[in-house]
Amino acid sequence: MQKQNLVMIGNGMAGVRTIEEILNRNPDKYNITIIGDEPYPNYNRIMLSNILQNKMTQSEIILNDETWYAGNQITLHTNEKALLIDRQAKIITTTKRNISYDRLILATGSRAFILPIPGADLEGVLGFRTIDDTEKMIEISQKYERATVIGGGLLGLEAARGLLDQGMDVTVVHLADWLMETQLDAKAGELLKADLEAQGMKFLMQKATSKILGKSRVTGLAFKDGSQIETDLVVMAIGIKPEIELAQHANLPTGRGIVVDDFMTTADPDIFAVGECAEHNGIAYGLVAPLYEQGKVLADHLCDIETPGYHGSKMFTQLKVSGCDLFSAGSIKENAEVKGVTIFNSIDNKYKKIFVKDGKLVGVVLYGDTTEGNRLYNVLKKEEAIDDFTLVSLLHKAGESEATNIAEMPDDESVCGCNGVCKGDIVSAITEKGLTTIGEVTAHTKAGGSCGKCKPIIGEILEHTLGDDFVNAAPAGICGCTDLSRDQLIIQIRAKSLQNAKEVRHVLGFRNPEGCSKCRPALNYYLNMVWPHDHQDEPESRYVNERLHANIQNDGTYSVIPRMYAGKTDPQQLIKIAKVAEKYDIPLLKLTGGQRIGLYGVKKEDLPKIWEELDMRSGFAYGKTLRTVKSCVGAKFCRFGTQDSLALGEALERRFEFVDTPHKFKMGVSACPRSCVESGVKDYGIIGVENGFQIYIGGNGGTEIKEAQLLTTVATEQEVLDICSAYVQYYRETGVYMERTAPWLERMGFEHVRDIILDPAEQAKLKASLDEALEGRDDPWKQVLQDEEKQKLYHVERV
Repeated sequence: MQKQNLVMIGNGMAGVRTIEEILNRNPDKYNITIIGDEPYPNYNRIMLSNILQNKMTQSEIILNDETWYAGNQITLHTNEKALLIDRQAKIITTTKRNISYDRLILATGSRAFILPIPGADLEGVLGFRTIDDTEKMIEISQKYERATVIGGGLLGLEAARGLLDQGMDVTVVHLADWLMETQLDAKAGELLKADLEAQGMKFLMQKATSKILGKSRVTGLAFKDGSQIETDLVVMAIGIKPEIELAQHANLPTGRGIVVDDFMTTADPDIFAVGECAEHNGIAYGLVAPLYEQGKVLADHLCDIETPGYHGSKMFTQLKVSGCDLFSAGSIKENAEVKGVTIFNSIDNKYKKIFVKDGKLVGVVLYGDTTEGNRLYNVLKKEEAIDDFTLVSLLHKAGESEATNIAEMPDDESVCGCNGVCKGDIVSAITEKGLTTIGEVTAHTKAGGSCGKCKPIIGEILEHTLGDDFVNAAPAGICGCTDLSRDQLIIQIRAKSLQNAKEVRHVLGFRNPEGCSKCRPALNYYLNMVWPHDHQDEPESRYVNERLHANIQNDGTYSVIPRMYAGKTDPQQLIKIAKVAEKYDIPLLKLTGGQRIGLYGVKKEDLPKIWEELDMRSGFAYGKTLRTVKSCVGAKFCRFGTQDSLALGEALERRFEFVDTPHKFKMGVSACPRSCVESGVKDYGIIGVENGFQIYIGGNGGTEIKEAQLLTTVATEQEVLDICSAYVQYYRETGVYMERTAPWLERMGFEHVRDIILDPAEQAKLKASLDEALEGRDDPWKQVLQDEEKQKLYHVERV
């Protein structure tokens, strides 16, 4: 059968999740086109506050990049607005083209609600809804000092925290008596306000804004009680308004949103709505969990799979507002029928309240300790009678109760409310797919992929299911000094312009202010990588081999392995090596596995003198950098050779000889498929063939042998060099310190790395970054010989 044309207007989280669900059910059913009015692919809107708070970068919140659309044969039109739907002709008119459809999904989302008051159109008045809004806020924060956020709900408080992190003086204006009044009761709202004030946030409560002051740009706010404040930026965070204009112009019934039935179908049987723009049974939902539930139902319906339909969602909120943990679910208003049970531990500032009606749990508020949130939410969702539960209990022994017991958790208990994933789904994925890490569980089930608050429970499920085979019970820091991961450190180093390791440890709150043997060299590498010209290398943070530019041996002596490009030498070099070995009584000369001549048993004080008399470059046989490029004799001498492997090997070695990498990096260039230099187990391996060069990546010939994977075949040596530049730089930018390319490639995904380094635009950017990193780099042996202070490290004094 010929595929139908499925078009979706909107490229947000709910809509794209619906497309993902369709692809999971029947990837060949539709020709899919997506129209998005933003210039970006699908991104996680929940994480915009993390960008504002310097915790993440724009690229890190992208959920599906352009390669995902291409890989699933989806036509994506970004930066393009849909203007009109002709239901009779089944044609959509956009700002750039006409697009025909057989079935149409409206996933137009919502926009920030802007108060209809004088001055709302002034420069410096923004909503907080998009990447562009976030970037504008950051830009303004760099020029101005005072910010006011109108709205003390979740979004407003996250915006306020981010503006504080950007260095602004921030005031939150809120109409209600307490913060987050729809999710928290008065006591929890009071606790939240006190905690945020301690962070530096200011509040004006029970204030109604009447006017925004200023001529061309905002200068202040006026309130209905006659008071005023001065400000340079106003962020409206008082709610959202569903985007329904397209549906209205197409004469589809709308209320607050686009009216749909239990199958997300509008009044037109070929047009559907999902997400924040949809109204089901009079409710337009604004949280991600119910929107994903809608997406699953719509995917079933569009793939002709029987479904009971969508019957609404029980709402819950679990989040960390500016470092304050809170959880809210269900109805949290006491009245004649709904009674509350409250526990407040003022010693630890922990507050818990449940709301009960007719012997069943109908609402929950937790502040300061949310560990029971999932368990209580499941009791609420299942509408269980609570007669057998103890309502109040004090002074348990630690661990006697309250903590989540994974073994006793039922399989149908929700773990990730955002994505509708229960314990049974996760356990099945772990056992059937051999998953061992939280990241793998997220990739296969989506659990933990939205707000991320459920990752600790995912870790506990992994640990319970796998026992000793569990790899990563929780997001681990780079060492015991910090809980920050490699990626979090890089983000903070860039965002806060941290210039040295001591500053990193101080600003980011390392438990050990001096660092340890694991984090000191890692931080030095990351700082060198982020600030190649501004960071002053910290030799004291390097391992002893790198400090002394020579490998220490088991007897306390050292090895000297000079550079021999592609393993090639000449009589003059051999004579120098022989003379030096004889003069300094070197006990061992040996050909290394990397086709070099090594001098072993060198005394530390003799190292600079030997380097000077050899007059050769360092072979970097001791560093986390390019070690060697092995080569066969190639087409010039070998009757089987197809390419000049010697020349290419030398070119590669000269190109990359001074650049730091997360771990040692080895290459091999073979002139024919016989691969005499084992190119198939190198970090970057080249095999000459009749029509050019095959390129292999991610091999390892060490303690755990890994076969490299074929990346591509190219025709010229320059292409080999360009691709290698992109590969090395991408590894430098994304690799964890002390991570070889084989596990790095497995972690990142071969297809992802391939798509990045073979993309001409990405390749050019990476090559330029590598060029910048290599500027000014020089032979470390030469640097020691030219610097008397460095020579003192070897107990050498010049006369």
